[in-house]
This record gives sequence, C-alpha cells and structure tokens, in this order.
Amino acid sequence: MKTMLKYLILLSALCGLSTYSWAQQAPASKINVVLDRDFPDPTVIRIGHQYYAYATQGRNDGKMVNIQVASSADGRHWKYEGDALPQKPKWASNTQSFWAPDVFFDARLNKFVMIFSADPNELTGKCLAVAYADKPLGPFIDKGEPLLKGSNFHCIDPKGFVDPKTGKHLLYWGSDFEPLRVQEMTDDWSAFKPGTTAKAIVYPGKDKTYSNLVEGSWLDYDHGTYYLYYSGDNCCGDKANYAVMIAKANDPFGPFIRLGESNGSLNSVILEKDSVYTAPGHNSIFKDEKGHKFIAYHAIEIAHKEKGRVMCISTVKYKNGWPVVSK
Repeated sequence: MKTMLKYLILLSALCGLSTYSWAQQAPASKINVVLDRDFPDPTVIRIGHQYYAYATQGRNDGKMVNIQVASSADGRHWKYEGDALPQKPKWASNTQSFWAPDVFFDARLNKFVMIFSADPNELTGKCLAVAYADKPLGPFIDKGEPLLKGSNFHCIDPKGFVDPKTGKHLLYWGSDFEPLRVQEMTDDWSAFKPGTTAKAIVYPGKDKTYSNLVEGSWLDYDHGTYYLYYSGDNCCGDKANYAVMIAKANDPFGPFIRLGESNGSLNSVILEKDSVYTAPGHNSIFKDEKGHKFIAYHAIEIAHKEKGRVMCISTVKYKNGWPVVSK
C-alpha cells in the first residue's frame, strides 16, 4: 500500500475520474468503496507486502460462504478469494450464521488466529469462537467448542488485542443493547484467563444519536492512548442507521471517555452517512508499509441496496487527541 495515501488524495481531487470500483460512485460521495459487493464487518490485515480482508458470511456464485476472504497487493484492488472457514465447527454444523471475524497473526504461536461468532446447533444464542490456520487464506479450523456462550446476540463482534505495555492478551466484544466488554485471555487465545472476569467499558444510550445499541469493537493503540472504535445502532436492513463512534483511555480496561462526553456534544461519531452511502460502520484499523493508518468499514449504497454492505477504506489520522477520518 505504498501508494495508497497518494491515491486517496488524488481520488478526492478527481472525484469520479478513477477507473476502478470507486469510479462507479457518484462524485457527491466521499466514502471510498474498494470491494463493490456484499462484504460486511471487514477486518483488514497486512502480512508483508500483501493485504487480506475477512468478512461476515455471504454468497458467491449462489453458494453460501461461511467467512469471506479477499486479498490485495496494494489495498485498492481486491481479489475475492472464497471461504476462509470452509468446514463448519461441529457445534455449529447445522446452522448458518457466521459473523464478524477478527483475524491476526500470532508470532508466538506461528498461527493465524480467527475469533468469530456463530449460532450453536441448539440455537440458544450467539457464541464466540476461535479458529486457527497456517496461512492467511485458511483453511481455519475451529478449536472444537465455543469460547463463550450467550443468549440472543450479545456474544458477537470480537476484537483480539495484545497490550503493547503489558503483553496481556485481551478480547473485546458486545452488542444486544448491553455494554461493550473486555476480558483477559490465555496466551494461546483458546480461553479466558482463569480468575479474570469481563469488564463493561462502554454503555449504550449515552449519546444523542446512533447509541441505542453499540457493537463492533476495535481497539487501536497510538502514542500511549487506547482508542476504542465502535458502531451503532442498526447495521442493516431497510431501517439501517449506523455510524462509527470513538472513545479513548489511558488503560485498555478503561475508564474510557467518549468523544461526545469529552467535548460535551453527546455526539461521538467520526464517520457517518452521506447523500450516496448510508450506514457506514463496523470498522477495523490497519497500517500500510509506511505506517500510515487506514480505516476499513462497510456501507450501503442508497440507490443499490441490493448489493448489500460493500467494503470501504479511508484514511485516518489522530489530531488533537482524536481520530479524524478523511473519507
């Protein structure tokens, strides 16, 4: 992604003159689509000179794909690669609801780790789960049982994070009109660390807009501060109403202060809809080879909602203590 930053700047100047998927957008939109197909809840990672994106289940050529995966050499042009989790876990073999994978490479394990959610065969509520692979495209193999069972859909949208200060392995997750939570995990990501408990860190209903439900946790560490990105409050469907919000703390367990709390506006939004695309959200943060940061997210084209939630990438920079998205 050496040229990605320059590309985004040029794209902004030229509006609709580029030739790839972004060129299909109306000039009025500032949301940068890079994969113009249903690819929800994208996690983007960089491994060497290659980028990989993982998404909630979807269809490809009429066939259901459990965990979608795509690859790119430059972060702009993406190739759809198929299914990163082709074999369903035994405990979820009769269901079809594989959501919001977080994927990262663990150098100590020499494995790619995927944390995701799925419905168990008993349909008792969403479960968090962990799978491992030797290669970024998979196949990922589930560890054999759920990491955490829940009722309804609280146990979704996981984000694994290694604290650069302490080395602790942490997991963030949450939805279902409940708080976002964090808890320490074992070093192999297979279980929560014995003796630890989950801590609530961000509550719904605290801001004027988009906060009726909060989900889609993503933690980024920048110059000593922990930034918690999250989304709310209705990701999809005819009444989709979604945006990316932000809170920050000096410790990965909090206390987190929301942007809208900090400035008194009760508005913590850093990325929301425009006249062409609606419901942008459920983001991930990644770096290019030069250290520039980007935000990956999904959005819905208002005129073509049948496409689903397409994948978008924009630049993000920290200014005056908060992230600013350049759409």
